[in-house]
Amino acid sequence: MENIPVVQDYTPPFAKDGKFHVRLTEGRFQNLRRLSSWPMLALFFGLVWIQVDGRPWLLFSFAQRQIILFGNTLSWHDLPLLAGLMIAGSCLLFFMAVAWGRVWCGFACPQSIWTWLFIRIEDFIEGRASIRARQEGQPLSAGRLLRRISKHLLWIALATLTAATFTGYFIPIREVVSDLVQLQLSMTTTGWLLIMAGLTYVNAGLVREKICLHACPYSRFQGVMFDRDTRTVTYDAGRGEPRANKRNADANSGDCVDCGICVQVCPTGIDIRNGLQAACIDCAACIDACDSVMDKLNRPRGLIRFASEAQLEGLRSPFMRPRLAGYGAVMLVTCSAVLYGFTGTTALLVEVRRDRGALFTRLDEHRTCNNYRVKVEGFDRAESSIRISVSGEGVFELFGPADIDLRENNATWLPYRVCGRDITAPNSTLIFNFQGEAVRASKRTTFLAKTI
Repeated sequence: MENIPVVQDYTPPFAKDGKFHVRLTEGRFQNLRRLSSWPMLALFFGLVWIQVDGRPWLLFSFAQRQIILFGNTLSWHDLPLLAGLMIAGSCLLFFMAVAWGRVWCGFACPQSIWTWLFIRIEDFIEGRASIRARQEGQPLSAGRLLRRISKHLLWIALATLTAATFTGYFIPIREVVSDLVQLQLSMTTTGWLLIMAGLTYVNAGLVREKICLHACPYSRFQGVMFDRDTRTVTYDAGRGEPRANKRNADANSGDCVDCGICVQVCPTGIDIRNGLQAACIDCAACIDACDSVMDKLNRPRGLIRFASEAQLEGLRSPFMRPRLAGYGAVMLVTCSAVLYGFTGTTALLVEVRRDRGALFTRLDEHRTCNNYRVKVEGFDRAESSIRISVSGEGVFELFGPADIDLRENNATWLPYRVCGRDITAPNSTLIFNFQGEAVRASKRTTFLAKTI
């Protein structure tokens, strides 16, 4: 397949000073896009509020150094599992790109979803695209000014709601909302909310297609992933050319009537008739728009459709091929490894540190003592208490709380003293043993009895 051209000298319809207005359309692919995007929006705004036994169902807590993933508590030591999930997700994106182009960008990418939301608000407040374009260069009237202010206020409200919800996955959402209502947010949380809300407002409301054109890396490496059998949004030039409207049409004219609706509905402002372009996000809005025109003209649908280069040439285009199978195999292997990793997550994390004071204390000619600090973190809600004991090369006695209450002292450093009797070696192996109802752990350290 030839390199994907970047056509930037075309001025979209309804454009003024580089700004263009997207015309909304309806159709089966737009319905499919809503069927994929609305559940994800519901999950994004809804999951953050779900609690199980008084705890968030999904939370990445920096303060507690815990990850609550669908009710299961993980430690930061289990972060590689999330990295594995991201790798599996990347393989899925590659699989989809080789098979159907940038359907992720057009149907499920957050940038696209929020952009469509902002466009919907704009269309509802200020009118359809042709009206907005016609009024773009005119002086602002009182009514237009009021509508424009209302639009931006709704944009800001949606951006703020998005930022607060996203923050709720790192700080419990009820705390965020309560502090926000009482104006008691910390400077860190306030700054984070302002940054996230500002980015959402700018990206989805003001910048929009420029993110897909200039900032998104996915649009850059997609060209090396396409092949002759990749089914992507394509204009059938053999059927559509030469273009002619109904008045000028003759026996040699193609089916394209050059109405330009396919460009008017494109969220990135490209003309798909110029061929495959880096800015195309495969949202299929142009397909629905063109199909509606073909229906009115009693002509077959599919002038613009998901098709591969081979199919346009009349050749058979197999779906499964070596590259696609390779990405699918990597994705399955990665998912399997991650699922297996979740069966061995960290249930108990222990740390033992020597006190920074004296190396050892000699009580008498038979007993020598060392001071330690111990921290226990439990990640299994069924474990409420951990019993601690010591063993090693000699006879040792532990002084300190024998049972650690995880509800009160979870991840808390506690002081302990260990005394050994008749220890003759300068240093000996000492093992701290931690035992719960279903979990156990041990930590090896050194017991000092004399200087060398």
